[in-house]
Amino acid sequence: MTTTLQRQRLKGTVESVRGGDLGVIPVVVGLVVIWTVFQILNPVFLSSRNLVDLAMDSAPVGIMALGIVCVLLVGQIDLSVGSVSGLSGAVLAVLFVDQGLPVVVAILAAMALGALIGYLYAQLFNRFGVPSFVITLAGLLAFLGLQLWVLRGKGAINLPFESGLVNFAQLSFVPPWLAYVFVAVAAGWLFVSGFLHARARRDAGLPARGLTGLLVRSGALLIGLGGVVWYLNQARGVGWMFVLFVAMVLVMHYLLARTKWGKSVYAVGGNVEAARRAAINVKAAYTSVFVLCSTFAAIGGILMAARLAAANQSSGTGDVNLNAIAAAVIGGTSLFGGRGTAFGALLGIVVIQSISSGLTLLNLDSSIRFMVTGAVLLLAVIVDSVARKSRTSHGRA
Repeated sequence: MTTTLQRQRLKGTVESVRGGDLGVIPVVVGLVVIWTVFQILNPVFLSSRNLVDLAMDSAPVGIMALGIVCVLLVGQIDLSVGSVSGLSGAVLAVLFVDQGLPVVVAILAAMALGALIGYLYAQLFNRFGVPSFVITLAGLLAFLGLQLWVLRGKGAINLPFESGLVNFAQLSFVPPWLAYVFVAVAAGWLFVSGFLHARARRDAGLPARGLTGLLVRSGALLIGLGGVVWYLNQARGVGWMFVLFVAMVLVMHYLLARTKWGKSVYAVGGNVEAARRAAINVKAAYTSVFVLCSTFAAIGGILMAARLAAANQSSGTGDVNLNAIAAAVIGGTSLFGGRGTAFGALLGIVVIQSISSGLTLLNLDSSIRFMVTGAVLLLAVIVDSVARKSRTSHGRA
């Protein structure tokens, strides 16, 4: 039974690839190539110290990219995540530093503002049918102006270095023993969830993965993650901010893959009319993803401000907005809706941050980084478009 199931899985994987469903294969291959090239050009690139910095720098924009994934899954776009992140950082700084409110209150207020912005976008989209491109482009400009107004008369507001928020983003790392506990829990969770899923399939009379396969898969995860943690612990270790990012990715993966809400999001992105006829609340699905996207943008802005220990008039500007969108697309989320995973945000931002880190180590200026990132983004969209055509042709065949 196990051998038959393995053959069926292998056949299914081959058919999926031939049908254009490449999954994360292109981005993983691209990441291996990028890391190999930069390591050859500068042996410091894959040092534990540089990888720790890379992981920490990936978290804020990666969380923003996670929100972009949600919006892209329903076939829409949010161009204002950079402005929303900058505004949220400014609100945090004003409330925490200027007004003297507790940092927790300031954080919750900034997050609430992000959620409110997303709800506003959803109402404009659902009630008036304004394209999300136009709504969020207007938001990009409006909230950039609001950010300047909030910081009026001040170029920047510095956050206290002794605050817990700044310490969390800059100096807080998981104790080595606890990091290994997290690895063991992840491997155990993979085994238990796989075992329960296999038992449910067997109870339904369907072929299921055997115990040996489950143990091998969990053991591989245990060894792989354990090796990564050991290597990062040669420097400062695993940052709590990166742990937060990974935890959010895992939660969103579960919500998208295992819940009714997640299935409705994929259904709306795949075919909105079919989803409506299947009695799915399409407007609620749109509202949820817009709110999540803006809330995640606010969280990213808060962490960016904490990482820099300051909020200023240029926060959220520059390439922040485009990097968040590019990370989601490079990570395999389709611009056409209906395809993508939460892990795409993690993989995509690691690719972008790897390019930035590698070029910085080579003392190349930002002009090269913009061109390389743009080329990678274009390649990702080309792969998505070709895969989409392949799926269409395969379906007709």
